[in-house]
Amino acid sequence: MKFIKLLVFLLVFVACKKETPKQVTIKDDVMFLSNDSLEGRQTGSEGEQKAAKYIAQRFEDLGLQPKGTNGYFQEFSFKPKTNPHQKVSYTVKDGDSTITGTNVVGFIDNQAEHTVIIGAHYDHLGYGAEGSLYRGDTKEIHNGADDNASGVGVLLDLAKKLKDTNKGNNYLFITFSGEEMGLLGSNYYAKNPTVSNDKANYMINMDMVGRLKADSTLAVYGVGTSPIFKQTLKAHNQKFKLVQNESGVGPSDHTSFYNVDVPVLHFFTGQHEDYHKPSDDFDKLNYDGMSTISNYIFEVITDLNDNGKLAFRKTKNESEETPRFKVGLGVIPDYLFDGEGMRIDGISEDKPAQKAGLEKGDIVVKMGDSSVTDMMSYMKVLSTFKEGDKTIVVVDRNGEMVEKEIQF
Repeated sequence: MKFIKLLVFLLVFVACKKETPKQVTIKDDVMFLSNDSLEGRQTGSEGEQKAAKYIAQRFEDLGLQPKGTNGYFQEFSFKPKTNPHQKVSYTVKDGDSTITGTNVVGFIDNQAEHTVIIGAHYDHLGYGAEGSLYRGDTKEIHNGADDNASGVGVLLDLAKKLKDTNKGNNYLFITFSGEEMGLLGSNYYAKNPTVSNDKANYMINMDMVGRLKADSTLAVYGVGTSPIFKQTLKAHNQKFKLVQNESGVGPSDHTSFYNVDVPVLHFFTGQHEDYHKPSDDFDKLNYDGMSTISNYIFEVITDLNDNGKLAFRKTKNESEETPRFKVGLGVIPDYLFDGEGMRIDGISEDKPAQKAGLEKGDIVVKMGDSSVTDMMSYMKVLSTFKEGDKTIVVVDRNGEMVEKEIQF
């Protein structure tokens, strides 16, 4: 009899253990999405399809309803551009000349009047598609851990947090395809929504949120697209040095929703030397930082839960003022730097900056006769030079002013 009781206990214990699901972490999601087996998740590739199926399964496991046009999936087909200035036209499948991308869409239906959209793109550059900054001789997989497996990881963490809380809104989670080719997936969704844009309350986008630095600088774009955003962000900020930008237009998927009059917030931890290179791997990400960002966004969403539909406000489109360049310095600017000048966050090999002896961390304060006070003034000055020109660049290097001659 004792043996039978023991056997029953063991069977129940084993059954309970089997029923306990493994808690998937942000790091688990990033490691899967940025694994070599997905071959860089280029839009329309087999690797991207594997990523889409993984995300759909995660949505299902988290209890999200399918909200695509085919279960969790919303497919769109297009012909790639032959001219960089032409617009991509969406089309029906047409043999080898057509690429098909797949948005993955999940829904938390709280029977609320309005819906909050939370998005992040999951495509990347495959083995080095257009936009790659890799200059090696052999093909290398671009795993895109920060760009943008990090954003998807935080999105999935938010889905877990929001599943049974904050019932004042519904929540639509979208991972976009085609971002690297020109915001194609988000643009397609905004024009073919599965939840009416009239019901959209606001949109939160996360793109490259995996490299929070020691000074905890976090960029938030779109803060001017609704009057309530600035005060809400400030009220819950205890851990970040926020760099805020009012514009709802920028080089990520929030722009597609701003263009249909939806208030947007876009979160970003900054560029780095591994951007669009094979070296953007999972082991370089700050997972504690990503968890802190997820918690911060959740607190912002919670605060806005009972505010009804947010007012939308048009903002100045700073991209229209961006000058055109004939030459480049060959640096990665630190877009999160809020001091005077333009701080260099990375140097490209065999480019004017490297040849002149500029270094990472240098702050450009003068080019020729023009002072450089911020990113916009730097771009305006740079746009005045052409190939073959020479000029003197003055940089602040650890408090010492250093002059270098640059030839473009």
